[in-house]
Amino acid sequence: MKYVYFFILIIPLFHSCQSGETDLSDKTLISWVKLHDINVDHGSILTIQHGNQFDGIVFGEIETGKWIAGSDHFNRTNQDMSDLVPETEESLGEMIQMAIVYEGNEIRLYRNGKLYSKYEAENIDLLSHINNSVSFGIRYTGGSGSISGDIEDARIYNQPLTVKQLNELKPNEASKIEPYAWWDFEGDEIIERTGRYINHIPGNVPNIKLEDGKLKLRKWGKLIAFGPQTPETPKWPENPPDDWLTFHLSHPGPGIAEPGDPNPAYFYKENYHLHYIYVSATGYAYAHLSSQDMIYWKWHTTELVPAFTGHGMFSGTGFFTKEGQPAMIYHGFGSGRNQLMFALDENLDEWTKPRPIHPLKEDGEEPEMSHWDPDCWIIGETYYALSGGQDPDLIKSNDLDNWKYLGKLLHEDYPGNLGVSREEDISCANMFKIGNKWMLLCISHKLGCRYFLGDFKDEKYLPDFHARMNWVNTNWEKNHGRLVYFAPESMVTEDGRRVMWAWLINGGKPSGIQSLPRELELPQDGVLRIKPLAELQKLRYDEIVISDISVKSDNEFELENITGDAIELEITFSDPVPGEFGLNLLADDSGENGISIVSGAYRNTLGFADIEPPFKLKEGEDLILRIFVDKNLVEVFANDRQAAAYIHNHIRPNPNITIFTRDSELVVSEVKAWKMKSIWK
Repeated sequence: MKYVYFFILIIPLFHSCQSGETDLSDKTLISWVKLHDINVDHGSILTIQHGNQFDGIVFGEIETGKWIAGSDHFNRTNQDMSDLVPETEESLGEMIQMAIVYEGNEIRLYRNGKLYSKYEAENIDLLSHINNSVSFGIRYTGGSGSISGDIEDARIYNQPLTVKQLNELKPNEASKIEPYAWWDFEGDEIIERTGRYINHIPGNVPNIKLEDGKLKLRKWGKLIAFGPQTPETPKWPENPPDDWLTFHLSHPGPGIAEPGDPNPAYFYKENYHLHYIYVSATGYAYAHLSSQDMIYWKWHTTELVPAFTGHGMFSGTGFFTKEGQPAMIYHGFGSGRNQLMFALDENLDEWTKPRPIHPLKEDGEEPEMSHWDPDCWIIGETYYALSGGQDPDLIKSNDLDNWKYLGKLLHEDYPGNLGVSREEDISCANMFKIGNKWMLLCISHKLGCRYFLGDFKDEKYLPDFHARMNWVNTNWEKNHGRLVYFAPESMVTEDGRRVMWAWLINGGKPSGIQSLPRELELPQDGVLRIKPLAELQKLRYDEIVISDISVKSDNEFELENITGDAIELEITFSDPVPGEFGLNLLADDSGENGISIVSGAYRNTLGFADIEPPFKLKEGEDLILRIFVDKNLVEVFANDRQAAAYIHNHIRPNPNITIFTRDSELVVSEVKAWKMKSIWK
């Protein structure tokens, strides 16, 4: 049978909600389908979505063969499936009308006009937004799941239909009540009959076709429908709320940046460019910013959205082709594949359509491998790419078109003394040369940000060192097991420095908080240097310098003149240092509920609130701490050999800093403090 090619219509049709459509939490979703397989998982025969919120007629998500009112994080889904009757083999080939009626605080599911399930839930308005989307096959735009069946007709009504009205409906026949949206799948191309949705993007084209007036979906086939899109451009407000951060890059909206992974970053044509994930009106997208100094940023209009790509934008990295063209490799969320795109203009606003990566084995067969967070780099004239996850896979190409599967990324001689198993997942990966080593910067979802140092042998990565950049808080239950420093991304600056960012989970307000940029360097001694970006000094003002402070044993010294909720500190503790000393900050007026930073001559860690990053002073070495306080977010750098981030539970109008020593006299040769400017003014 001949497959139909789908084209995007550009006829300017009616595209918005009619005036008077104000409260559209009441609605009806209805779809007629003939199932061909009852063992498919969490697919949808009709989903309406705005941002990360969706409602859909979902099959087999919680239990095989059963229908549910699918929703984001099950917010409007009854997960008690005990009374629901599953579809059986006898259902295959039968035309089934499934409908979900959302009315007030009640949701009712009907199968062939008979009540299937009823329960209470707080319904939401998904229909009054211009930038909404509809999907078939997948559970939601940018998500996963599949249906194996033929959809005869699908409709959305902006009111709750009665049982009588449901039973009066006939597929491919107009109803007395005008639908909000209607697909009858008649004709040679897919058309939504009301004109609200003019763009239809098919995914996994071999598994979807239009034939005999039906949308025929097979496993992993999907169709996404969009109306005319209103472009989104994030913008920092003139007067942000008092609890929003001051000098950390973050996402002001629209949508939220959770996840907020930093992604493809470049220096290109005299500008720095950074992307990060956020939930746009049509699903997971890449926000795009540019800067001349990596401090002051401006947002571009968001172009890399599911309406353009046909899938969600998930973790990836930027690289340059052998010809110098900016390119990105990333996971197409919901596509089941990693993808490539190439820049078409100097501002990195225009990109080619995504190119899915299909690696093959030597025998021409497709390998069994994960398709997850990828990275791409060049050795000699060869492109290498990893596909992340547990014990990730490695592929290579000479032209970025034809990819050969090489097996596992990690060498068979993976050392047993690194302190981490090769089975620990490698996601959000970034591979690059630093010093005389290759560094694999990545996360595991359990440990957070971490890195390997090593080299390549036999076209495999052989690490010889591993360390973490995040440490799980000891008050695990209190913080819901949260990690802080997560999802790294790096790039090379104009003058050759390696600079990285990371997403700070729950890092403050608004959302999508990025860590301060860190400069990474690996000198001859093989110890990674981590220091704050030099350009951050542009933000300093109102300098205070205090010299030659002596603190007696078991005493404290208060830095009274340092004020503000956005500051940088540089404190030099002179050798010889006590066995244990440090500073407290962000306490309340009674001196309680603050956090501490603790070091000492005999300590092997830098105590920082309730985490313990490895750090040991050398004999005869001063301790120089650089501390950045941005509302309740604190980042500390110790002698350029260790760095950590922490989120405090409280915002203080002043840092309330006291220096202490526990067992002998402490000499602080110098304290420098600066207030920090906003990066948005």
